[in-house]
Amino acid sequence: MSAETAAAPIRLTDAAWQAIEGGYDLQVHVAPDVIARRIDDLDLAKEFLSRKLKGFVLKSHYVPTYERAKVVTKACPGITAFGAITLNHSVGGLNPVALEIAGRSGNKIVWMPTVDAANETAGRTDGPTDKLPFWAKIQRELSAQGISPAPLTVIASDGKLTEPARRCLELIGKHDMILATGHLGKKEIHALVKGSKEMGLKRVLVTHAEFPSQSLTASEQVELANMGAVIEHCFTTMYTNKAPWDAYFDSVRKVGPERVVLSTDLGQTINPPVTEGFAMFAQKMLDAGFSSADVRRMAVTNPTALIS
Repeated sequence: MSAETAAAPIRLTDAAWQAIEGGYDLQVHVAPDVIARRIDDLDLAKEFLSRKLKGFVLKSHYVPTYERAKVVTKACPGITAFGAITLNHSVGGLNPVALEIAGRSGNKIVWMPTVDAANETAGRTDGPTDKLPFWAKIQRELSAQGISPAPLTVIASDGKLTEPARRCLELIGKHDMILATGHLGKKEIHALVKGSKEMGLKRVLVTHAEFPSQSLTASEQVELANMGAVIEHCFTTMYTNKAPWDAYFDSVRKVGPERVVLSTDLGQTINPPVTEGFAMFAQKMLDAGFSSADVRRMAVTNPTALIS
């Protein structure tokens, strides 16, 4: 995430906490990590338990988290931590061996390339670093050391999925993992969702739809949802002013709460605590006129169905 944060306070009410009770956050960035984080996974589990939340998915741009998630789950009865893998260069990119091992190990979510996606240019642009995401600074440092493999894409010049991408989809389907679209571009996301449905994948998640490198319009989100994908919206995207709240609210209304999940994408040192941010997200929805039932559907029911 960027170092920019929103100044406007969000006043939390009991209704917001009640709306997310029993919920799962499908994208958190916490320690241990190569990037400094405001909390570690064990302490986050304790906070979730104290707020009557059920669990979370541990996301790293660089390393698999499925083994670590099992330890967290055992260490904090009442909370379930889920593991994930992101198909960046640090795990070999679109690597079938990494996916097969992940699937055998109980991995839950597979994110397509994020920091190494051809579509994600934040770590490959010149200029000041003060407003770059923390991971973009790492990308620049790796490049300066001559460690900079070619950016990754899942489509060929004809717009169709590449064979490595299709092989990854086969393994995701084989192990019934959740396919998440990462930081791919619009054409890639469309091809991936279309291909995943043709190949019989049951669980497809379009990652943080409003994030600048995706910036999916409401109509594009509706099209993807009509193809069977669930649309994820992340608190940090709007909270840090990367996308306007009103456009986000409009997208949710058009897609429908039944096809949406709310995640925080939190854990950064400069942003609110994960649990508080989850409730703040719910509060923003309630303040915008969404019902408690709508919020609960997006923060509890839909994530539970997707992750179970």
